[in-house]
Amino acid sequence: MIEKTYTKDQWQSAVMKLALSEKVIAPVKKGAHTTFDVLESNVQPDFETLKTRLSPKGVLFPQSERMFNYSLDPADEERGILKDDKAAFEPQSVVGLRPCDAFSFELVKLNFDTPEYRDPWWTGRYDMTTFVGAACNQPGQTCFCTSVGAAPHGEAGLDVLTTDLGDTLYVRALTEKGEKWLAKLEGGDAANGEHKAKSAELAKVSASKVPSKVETGNLKKLSEKELFEAPFWKTIAEGCINCGACTFSCPTCWCFDIQDETSPKEKQGDRMRNWDSCMFPLFTRHSSGHNPRGEKYQRVRQRFMHKLKYYLERQGEHVLCVGCGRCVELCPANIDIRTICETMNAYVGKGE
Repeated sequence: MIEKTYTKDQWQSAVMKLALSEKVIAPVKKGAHTTFDVLESNVQPDFETLKTRLSPKGVLFPQSERMFNYSLDPADEERGILKDDKAAFEPQSVVGLRPCDAFSFELVKLNFDTPEYRDPWWTGRYDMTTFVGAACNQPGQTCFCTSVGAAPHGEAGLDVLTTDLGDTLYVRALTEKGEKWLAKLEGGDAANGEHKAKSAELAKVSASKVPSKVETGNLKKLSEKELFEAPFWKTIAEGCINCGACTFSCPTCWCFDIQDETSPKEKQGDRMRNWDSCMFPLFTRHSSGHNPRGEKYQRVRQRFMHKLKYYLERQGEHVLCVGCGRCVELCPANIDIRTICETMNAYVGKGE
């Protein structure tokens, strides 16, 4: 596999030059926050920010996308027939991903890419994307990635990983796709054993710096029914205002709604897929008016049961969380998934 070193200025220049010839998505400073966006000429990527405000899940799963279009013209013989509106997905790279965010794509993939069905929009973008990660040497105060299967220098979901060695970036390809991408990138010098050894040492040190340790070992053993009926859900939900900040910022939340938007003047219609949230009262309301999760505590319970119990039971290895801590930082009611996870993990039901 290709291994190179760059100075930080060289790396930034090389990525910006590549963005002139193909689609490159990277963290970009916008006002007070940093977000993932397509690099344009003269736009400096922000590779120093530890964590973007929103996760990069929108790279594969846009907040709003057109799935189909159809004609409303009475004179059109194909009026009302849905026509596939999948874009001609182009090769793209996402540069500057933190390992926790890269790991999230691997977890979410199990929902959008199954043996029975491949979501053509999500998988279409995934197949055309090269994921270039940036190892995390200094985890943030709300990070707990090592408790949920991720790591500050984790490689899962990445094609290339960069490690900040101080004055030098150590860059190595992890997959064949990563090798092809790195071969296109101009500049850089050959790496040596010293760079590799320093990177390995930093990986150990950074993992030891993760501030929070969350226990998840009992979650799979616990009774799903007893956790569902546990008495603590109403207490947990008391402060929640159902704003959806946790779900929209979460890299592993995939709830969506599908709506038709019509334009009689243009005589056409579009079928759109938009982000939605299990925290919103309308999310599960039936056309009859019945809502199986009409109470706030039921929606809060659904979110955490899905993340920490249902997904684990169905997929068998990981909870549906990468420990990025965004929901902890953004919740206006200070609801903390780490505390809830500990509460669930320690719960002793009637049948225990």
